[in-house]
Amino acid sequence: MKFILKFFKKLLIVSAAIILAAVILLYITGNQYVFRGVQLTYLKGNTTANIDDRLDFDTRKIENGTVQEWELSEDYNKTPLTDTLLKELEAYKSAGFLIIKDGKILNEQYFNGYTSTSLTNSFSMSKSMLTLLLGKAIEEGFIESLSDPITKYLQEFEDDSLAQQCTVGDLSSMTAGYDWSESYYFPLNPTAKAYYGRNIVDQMLSRGFIKESGKEFKYLSGVTQLLGIIVSRATKKSLSSYLSDKFWKPMGMSKESYWGLDNEDGMEKAYCCVYSNVRDLAKFGQLILQDGKWNGTQLIDSSFVSLMKTPNYKAFMHKTQATYGYSLWLDYDHETPFYSLIGHLGQYVAVIPSQKMIVVRLGENRDRRDTKGGVLPGNDLYYYVDEAMEMVSGN
Repeated sequence: MKFILKFFKKLLIVSAAIILAAVILLYITGNQYVFRGVQLTYLKGNTTANIDDRLDFDTRKIENGTVQEWELSEDYNKTPLTDTLLKELEAYKSAGFLIIKDGKILNEQYFNGYTSTSLTNSFSMSKSMLTLLLGKAIEEGFIESLSDPITKYLQEFEDDSLAQQCTVGDLSSMTAGYDWSESYYFPLNPTAKAYYGRNIVDQMLSRGFIKESGKEFKYLSGVTQLLGIIVSRATKKSLSSYLSDKFWKPMGMSKESYWGLDNEDGMEKAYCCVYSNVRDLAKFGQLILQDGKWNGTQLIDSSFVSLMKTPNYKAFMHKTQATYGYSLWLDYDHETPFYSLIGHLGQYVAVIPSQKMIVVRLGENRDRRDTKGGVLPGNDLYYYVDEAMEMVSGN
């Protein structure tokens, strides 16, 4: 019995020593963000970030102005969801589903206690919003063009020869040769550090470039964050206030929103984390569908919006299909061609130009089964597009 007690005592001492050493190592290497990440994910029963984590972080308000409500179609909610669509929405813990047709709400449904006013994390759909801000900054003369070298705004990279070749456009089109590892589930990686760390600007500017830019598509959230720093520096405004002034207020958003920050007075996490609702996010799809025009006013140059929707063929030379433009995912070879804003956990704003239709889905989980054979991230996106088309065709 004494032997067993001694064994467990030594085991506890060794375990405590290992844990202490691990803690010290994380602090020495600047990875103490891991503790915050574990607290906000695993200890809450999650394996990654979640759509309702707004109160876990500092945020900056995106103010709205005079509300412009969506008009309801005369067929509003008259056509039920297809059985396939309903099962998919319920199985993956959807928050809301919305179909806009000809500028009017045709169908909207909410699940699991969420409503039309619920603010949830848009995740990487924010990347598309940031590129709209880039277009506006170019239009207003804060940034000269997409061909501007990033070192014009990020002097910290002036001695990096590979960074000198990278343009502002490369950041938006995901063709920058930046040193980054994109992972949403492994805790020791730069994406997790950007999400849970407290100095995202220093993190971004301390990393370098590892290959030539402008050649090949590679999806990296870090390059969007670099673009966010550039837009904020060029305009001398926070991303939240610029988004509010140029889009949130002019588009008559129903609610003020929030953009997640790295710390209380810090930088927006530009690659993610605009917290908004189904109806307001749908307006970005409508704006892009209308080539930047809103209620008769050109909010952003139509040629820039057209560029966002154009496949960047050069970046996909070794692929069978070009699926990305400037911060928009594209599938023009699908039976019903469409483009989409896409977020981490199945946040979608899909635009079907031929039908003048917007399909929005927000939720807690993404169906990752390879069942639809689509080329875009998230096969469930094809469920939502195809089933919405079936609903409309049956009207």
